[in-house]
Amino acid sequence: MPTLNPLAAPPVVGCRRRLLLQAGAGLLAGAGRAGGAAAAAGPLVEVWKSPSCGCCGDWITHMRAHGFRIRVHDTGNTAVRARVGFSAALGSCHTALVGGYALEGHVPAREVLRLLKERPAAIGLAVPGMPVGSPGMDGPAYGGRRDPYDVLLVAAGGGTRVYRSYR
Repeated sequence: MPTLNPLAAPPVVGCRRRLLLQAGAGLLAGAGRAGGAAAAAGPLVEVWKSPSCGCCGDWITHMRAHGFRIRVHDTGNTAVRARVGFSAALGSCHTALVGGYALEGHVPAREVLRLLKERPAAIGLAVPGMPVGSPGMDGPAYGGRRDPYDVLLVAAGGGTRVYRSYR
């Protein structure tokens, strides 16, 4: 089953979307060439968040530390979350797009890399809420506290299954 594209847009902008996806695929293909400047650049993650959210900034720092390139949109994430097909029940403080998948909340970079390698048929990954101890929610203010949480794989239609548990 092919991967569902969370970037689905109305037919009016389909041509533009196709061009953007082709350009992105070309950049990622070039990243595999030895010696190229793109070889050091990881996948691009586009993040939608509130301009004042500190934990979103900490999650972005976590993603950069794991080799991802980041483009930030400080416009909030409610509309993007709905557009990609994630329910409000899966909601968190930021929504991101990477490699044809959507990410909701404080998803660890490790699971994003696994998602991009395995390429399951899914909309993407979600960590609902803001669990303490997840990337971006793990700073000194939390005193080393780590709450258990699950990273959910979100299927078309909104069904979920546990992709990885953190305990």
